[in-house]
Amino acid sequence: MKIFAVNSSARPQGQSKTKLMLDHLVVGMRDAGAEVEVVDLRDKDIRYCIGCYTCWTRTPGVCLHRDDMTAELYPKFLESDVAVLATPLYHFTVNAQMKAFIERTLPAIQPFFRESKGLIYHPLRGRHPMIVMLSVAGFPQRSVFDQLSSWVNFIYGSGGGLAAEIYRPLAEALVLPFFKDKADDILDATAQAGREIVQTLQVSPATMGRITQDIAEDNNVFLKTVGNLMWKTCIEEGVTPREFEEKGLVPRPDSLEGFMAVMTLAFNRDAAGDTRAVMQFVFSGEVEETCHLRIAGGRISGHAGPAGNPDITVHAPFSVWMDILTGRADGQQLFQEGGYSADGDLNLLMRMTELFGR
Repeated sequence: MKIFAVNSSARPQGQSKTKLMLDHLVVGMRDAGAEVEVVDLRDKDIRYCIGCYTCWTRTPGVCLHRDDMTAELYPKFLESDVAVLATPLYHFTVNAQMKAFIERTLPAIQPFFRESKGLIYHPLRGRHPMIVMLSVAGFPQRSVFDQLSSWVNFIYGSGGGLAAEIYRPLAEALVLPFFKDKADDILDATAQAGREIVQTLQVSPATMGRITQDIAEDNNVFLKTVGNLMWKTCIEEGVTPREFEEKGLVPRPDSLEGFMAVMTLAFNRDAAGDTRAVMQFVFSGEVEETCHLRIAGGRISGHAGPAGNPDITVHAPFSVWMDILTGRADGQQLFQEGGYSADGDLNLLMRMTELFGR
């Protein structure tokens, strides 16, 4: 099987979740014996369709534009058995790069009108690959892909040309260490989907269920706390999400709920090992509340209110501890200067940077 995979994400490797999913899909396809070529549209010159219909009249099947689409991409698209269209979800459908690519496949159809089961359509000019649509989104609900799926099925599904649709919500969480177990299973299932597409031209319900599984226990809490805090931090610092990553910034909590969420996501279970501890935080100032974190068996949980018998208790102004958390202040120096205090197992205090990574 010859497969042509088109990635329309504008983000580079390491940032693009579309690319992350596509890479694993391709691994599975190659494992199953397929010949797969992957192209990143951001590296190609693809001009917009201008609606001149030259490809229907003067030069049937050939676009008038002399660019990478005409010279390279369109011929490879037609020669493939399966074309994978991988796009991030922009305004609930494909992004501009992918739309331009799809529109430039107009030469694949003829201008004549045909009717089937009450529907008017244009017939294909010749060979056309089966389509696999892959997309990712930041929203957590799977229904966010409904508009895209409806459009894809209308374009490619009516004639049996749609092999599979693979949609991954809350894709940004795939690279967060806290979700590593589920992320690994999702990406493994994506590779399995690649194998199944080569073998059967479809993806089994079981595999699709693994791909679309919930990655966070409470999507709303995740988005409203950590997600919103990340955007607030970007706005306050005047940086883009990419610069946020490059600078190693940390979302700055503005509530007790946000603090517990950030600490939970930052927990380094490998460094924790068999550590068993209860860490209590008594805050003052803008947030006068108490909470505690329980660490046991490589897992962590956050709880509002005081703990019965904490191993360490940190007493700190909320703003001061958030400065330490986000790297704006040196925790050891502030402790020595009396900026905050702690009682109990101070070794846990010394291990904070070990137990909680970025």
